[in-house]
Amino acid sequence: MSSEEAVPHRRRRNPRGQGQVLKAELVEAAARLLATLERPETLTLRQVAREVGVAPASIYGHFPDLGALVQHVLRLRYDELATVMRTAADGAEGPLGDLVARCAAYVHWGVEHPGQYRTLFGGGMPAELVPTNSHGAGEELLGSVVASLAGARQDQPEHQDRDQHQDRRGPEQEWQAGLLLWTALHGLVALYNAHGNMPWPDLTDLIAQTVALHTARPVDEIVELARTADRPT
Repeated sequence: MSSEEAVPHRRRRNPRGQGQVLKAELVEAAARLLATLERPETLTLRQVAREVGVAPASIYGHFPDLGALVQHVLRLRYDELATVMRTAADGAEGPLGDLVARCAAYVHWGVEHPGQYRTLFGGGMPAELVPTNSHGAGEELLGSVVASLAGARQDQPEHQDRDQHQDRRGPEQEWQAGLLLWTALHGLVALYNAHGNMPWPDLTDLIAQTVALHTARPVDEIVELARTADRPT
């Protein structure tokens, strides 16, 4: 008998009124599988049920289908990353410190949680299972980066020539600038995770250089802010 056909261990039934315990276990199992499967797009409800030790039919009392379960996991992961970034920014000083803290938190979370990061941004999940609008929380993350970048660019030191270092941008240009910064951060995380054995420079220095390119601020200033930024655990 193959492992795929193996009978799952029998899970003790929850006491009456504790169905939320099973729901939490299903979510945890699905999140774990999405983060560790070589091809997460092959996830099935049967795999989730086997991981928890229940019959597949038990899942339907909590989620109507696999798509609903996966989308629930995505929302939780987005909320987790958003909280990490927001908490880091809460301890920052000034608009530039806010931006650096958010960017550093994003990169360090992605590197320290490669499976969870891939779940959010790795792609590969069928559109019929995870429609584009399921990533709405990701748009909120992007919005926070856009606003933070705009604030940092507007907060130029008095001794700098603002006409030289800051072009006048409308909402569309600010959104594009934030998208380009996020794209750079994502590329850094994705390449670092995929090729971690390379002789990478210090990760904090790379974050600082990336932010410097998008803010026209001195790298040394940003490195100092990045090294004092709280890192997620």
